[in-house]
Amino acid sequence: MSDAISTAWKHLENLPRPTLGELFSAARDGGEGGDEPAGADRVSMLSDRIEWGEGATAAGILFDWSKTHLDNAYLAGFETLAEACGFANKREALLGGETVNVTEGRAATHTAQRGVGSESDVEEAAALHQRMRMLVEAIHSGTFGEINHLIHIGIGGSALGPALAVRALAYDFAETDVHVVSNIDGVALETACAACDPATTMIAVASKTFTTIETMTNAQSALAWLRDNGVSDPHGRVVALTASPEKAVEWGVDETRILPFPESVGGRYSLWSSIGFPVAMATGWQDFEAMLAGAQAVDMHFAETEGRDNLPLRAAFADQLYTRLRGCQTRGVFAYDERLALFPSYLQQLEMESNGKRVTADMKPADGPTAPITWGGVGTDAQHAVFQLLHQGTVEVPVDFIASVAPGDMLDPAHHRILLMNCFAQGAALMAGKEGEDPARNYPGDRPSATILCDDIDPATLGALIAFHEHRTFANAVLMGINPFDQFGVELGKQIANKIEKGGESFDASTEALLSAAGINA
Repeated sequence: MSDAISTAWKHLENLPRPTLGELFSAARDGGEGGDEPAGADRVSMLSDRIEWGEGATAAGILFDWSKTHLDNAYLAGFETLAEACGFANKREALLGGETVNVTEGRAATHTAQRGVGSESDVEEAAALHQRMRMLVEAIHSGTFGEINHLIHIGIGGSALGPALAVRALAYDFAETDVHVVSNIDGVALETACAACDPATTMIAVASKTFTTIETMTNAQSALAWLRDNGVSDPHGRVVALTASPEKAVEWGVDETRILPFPESVGGRYSLWSSIGFPVAMATGWQDFEAMLAGAQAVDMHFAETEGRDNLPLRAAFADQLYTRLRGCQTRGVFAYDERLALFPSYLQQLEMESNGKRVTADMKPADGPTAPITWGGVGTDAQHAVFQLLHQGTVEVPVDFIASVAPGDMLDPAHHRILLMNCFAQGAALMAGKEGEDPARNYPGDRPSATILCDDIDPATLGALIAFHEHRTFANAVLMGINPFDQFGVELGKQIANKIEKGGESFDASTEALLSAAGINA
C-alpha cells in the first residue's frame, strides 16, 4: 500500500460518525467536505438517475444512497482515496482492453460486448453477435424444424446470468421455452427434460473451456435423453457456447452451431456474449439488443463521470464505508419484484467471486476486509423471514432495496401499491427505529439502506442494472487494490474431487468416513 493510500484510509478512519437521524435532521458544517445538507437537500445530493432513450422510449433508474452514512466529508475522503488508488487510470485500462487481470495476463472485455471498448474488441463482438443473431433467427423461423424448447446447460456465470434474464424478461411470454440447468444433481436435468418435448427441443451447452465436468456430464445425459426418445441425431440439436470452439468440434458439434466468445470475457461477465444465446431465444433478438443498449448507457456514465457523481463509484464508497470502516461482514439485497427473484443469487457470484480475495493485485496480503458476504431474497417474503435480524439483531447489515415503479402484472393495482409501500417503509423503519419501554419492542434505528428504483423491468433496464453492479464491483476492487477477474478459490475443491474420482488418495479421517458412509471408494 502506498503512503498516499495509507494516508487516505487513516483520514477516513478518523472522520466523525454522525447517525442517519443527525444527517437528516439539521444542516451542519461538513468541514473540508463542505456544508452538510439536511432533509430534502441531502436526498438531492445522494439521489441520482441514469437515463437512456429519448421521447416515448426514455427510461432510467433512480439510485438513492441518502439513507447511508455517506456525507460530504466521507465523499471527499473517498474521492481522495480513489485518486490515490489510480481509479481513473484503471478504469481507462479496463475500458481500453488493456491487461487488468494480472494473474492470468488478460484483458476483461465484457464492456466491448456492449460497444464500449477498444476498436478491435468492439468489432470482434459485433461480428460474433451477428453470427449469434443469424442462428437465433434461423431457429425461430423454422430452419431447424419446429423448436419449442431449449435446455441451456452451464454452471456459474454460464447459467446464473441467463437464468436471471430469462426469469426477468420472459416470465409471461417466451419465443422459446427455456430451461436453465446448472446443478450436477440429476434431479435438475430430469425436471427440465420432463417439461420438454424431445421432438421439439434443442440443447445449448455453455462452457468456456468445454471441459467443465458438471456441464459436460449434464450435456451427455441430455444427448442420451434425446436419443432414447427417438431423436436420430442428438448432436444435430446442440448449440455450443464457448471460448474453445475446437473442443466443441471434437465433442461433436457442427461448427455452424458453435457460437464463440473471447477468452477475455470472464464467466460472470459473459451474459452479453454468446452466453446470452438462451436470452435471445426466449425474448427475441430485439430485446437482447435492448439489454445491451441499457448496459451501454451505464458504461458511458461510468466512463465519463468523475468522483462522487459516478454512481457505481459512489456505491463502492458506501460499500467500503460499511465493510472497512464500520466492520460490516454482510450486505443484504432485497428485490421487491418477483421478476428479479434471481438477482441476489446473481450478485453473490458477481461480487463474492470477484472480490472475495485475500491478496492484492501485486500479490501482497490484503491489509483489511475485502468483499462482504452478499445475501438476500425477495420482498415481501423476506420481511417475514429475515427482517427481524435486520431491525433488532446485534449486527449492522447495510441493505439494498430494488423495486420498479411499473408493475409486472395485470392484477388490481393494489398488489403493486402494497409491494412498493412495504419496500419504502422498510428503509424508513431501518433508519428511524422506534424507542419503547418494552425492550423487546425497541428498534435501535440508524441502520443503513440504499434504494434502486427502476422505471420498469424491461430489457434495457435489466442490462443497466447488471452493468451498474459490474462497475460497482470493479470500483470496489480498485479501492481495495485487488484483482476482481480471477477466481482461484474455486479450484482446490474441484482438484480434491478429481482425486476422489481417480482413487488411491488418502484424506482426513472425517472425509474418509463420509466417503465410506456414502459408498464412495476413494
